[in-house]
Amino acid sequence: MAYPDDRKYTKDHEWIRLSGDLAEVGITDYAQQQLGDVVFMELPEAGSHLTAGESFGTIESVKAVSELFAPVAGEVVEVNDALKNRPETVNGDPHGSWMIKIRVADAGAVAALLDHAQYEGLLG
Repeated sequence: MAYPDDRKYTKDHEWIRLSGDLAEVGITDYAQQQLGDVVFMELPEAGSHLTAGESFGTIESVKAVSELFAPVAGEVVEVNDALKNRPETVNGDPHGSWMIKIRVADAGAVAALLDHAQYEGLLG
């Protein structure tokens, strides 16, 4: 799979797409493949403040429960409630299924993350 080049990636398999000072965050295709069928998500409330690398929720599949990690620091401004009701959407469209939108504290921190070629290299 080719990973979209309009976003950055983490070694924990999250993606982030920046637009101004707001960013959408989700998980990569690789992550959803490793998880298998997603059955539940626990996401933070809007207004929560996140630190880069901090867990912001969990994603549960038929195989495992995994933590979700914030790619950068910021404030959660919106949560994708549709995913709470239909978490399996992530399996069909991981790069189109954002989980949270955050107001990024430092846009430079986004630039420091992996680009699509670096992320694909990480996967081998």
